[in-house]
Amino acid sequence: MRSDVAATFIIIGVIVAMIVAFLVGWPQYNVYRKQMQGRAAYEQAVQDRRIRVLEAQAALDSAQLTAQAEIARARGTNEANRIMAESLGGPENYLRWSYIHMLEETAGSGDRQIIYIPTEAGMPILEAGQRPAR
Repeated sequence: MRSDVAATFIIIGVIVAMIVAFLVGWPQYNVYRKQMQGRAAYEQAVQDRRIRVLEAQAALDSAQLTAQAEIARARGTNEANRIMAESLGGPENYLRWSYIHMLEETAGSGDRQIIYIPTEAGMPILEAGQRPAR
């Protein structure tokens, strides 16, 4: 009987100790859990910022490379135009040649007939359409 009473006291003591540990430990666990959530949120914010910075850097690099490509293309076009103008005898002859070339390229589109008529200024006149038959 005495051992039953001792066992009961031990069981009650263990249960009380567990309740006390729970009552003391639960608030501390909540504090720990909130700290871990805060650290996780901070690390996520830092990672998001790094991603935004890298995306902005990639956009800047892309814009700079696009600008360099446009500059190179413009320089190439400028050089080609200069060579062509020099080979045709100057800018006026190059513009005349370019105009005639454009007329030749658009000649086959639709039901159009092109007639070249020289003028005093040296530029051809375009007769884009035919007169209707009477």
